[in-house]
Amino acid sequence: MDFEQAQHYLSQKPEAELSYPFDPDVMVFKVMNKMFALISPSGGQSPNKQAQMNLKCDPDQAQELRDLFEAVIPGYHMNKRHWNTVILDGSIPNSEIERMIDHSYGLVVKGLRKAELSQLMLHYSEDELFRE
Repeated sequence: MDFEQAQHYLSQKPEAELSYPFDPDVMVFKVMNKMFALISPSGGQSPNKQAQMNLKCDPDQAQELRDLFEAVIPGYHMNKRHWNTVILDGSIPNSEIERMIDHSYGLVVKGLRKAELSQLMLHYSEDELFRE
């Protein structure tokens, strides 16, 4: 998956909002004002300055993904227990990156206040919100 494909997939998540709070080259995707992904076309920690994104992750799964894929590292400038950085170098299957995005989005949605979650559930199915 390349930068454009990842950006498109992120933007298709229900109620995804795009902002640039840090830098014009760093896109932040939020749902209900809570960040679920951060993506940059030229990553700061990537050796070849390849695109990368930060995704929220269950701590146990975060470590498993780091052990499984060289292109998954502890979250750059993030809480390394709960965030991974995924270097978009083509070494991870697109379906796995989509699963990681879905997981990050689902974790953030699950953590929303009850009123916010109820509002989302009026318009979207559980499968759309919690796909893993």
